[in-house]
Amino acid sequence: MSDLDHRVGVREQNLVVRNLKLSNVTEESCDELVKEIDQLFGIDEVSYNIKEGEIHLAYDAVNINLDGIEEVIRKHGADVHDDWWTHTKESYYKFVDQNVKDNAAHKPWSCHKVPPGAGRKNK
Repeated sequence: MSDLDHRVGVREQNLVVRNLKLSNVTEESCDELVKEIDQLFGIDEVSYNIKEGEIHLAYDAVNINLDGIEEVIRKHGADVHDDWWTHTKESYYKFVDQNVKDNAAHKPWSCHKVPPGAGRKNK
């Protein structure tokens, strides 16, 4: 895939996919929740499986983070499920998202060019 296969604000190299269990999501709030998250800059894809109570997110970790998405979730009366596994995944996702964001701004120290003077032969 290339960057052209994604929405505006989403680059392939920064794309992350997340699945989190949510609680307190009603059928009425589900559609509004997904619709509002879908309109955020940097979101590539969002869906909610009401049967399993799980949200599926694909987003550019440089342009948006999980904290911003969770704000929208809480705004609609829902929250991240309160169990050990979901909190472990959430913490890991936030850690990786921050690394993606930090690495996107990092300038590599090596440009893999031949050092100056290395092409000359010693006589």
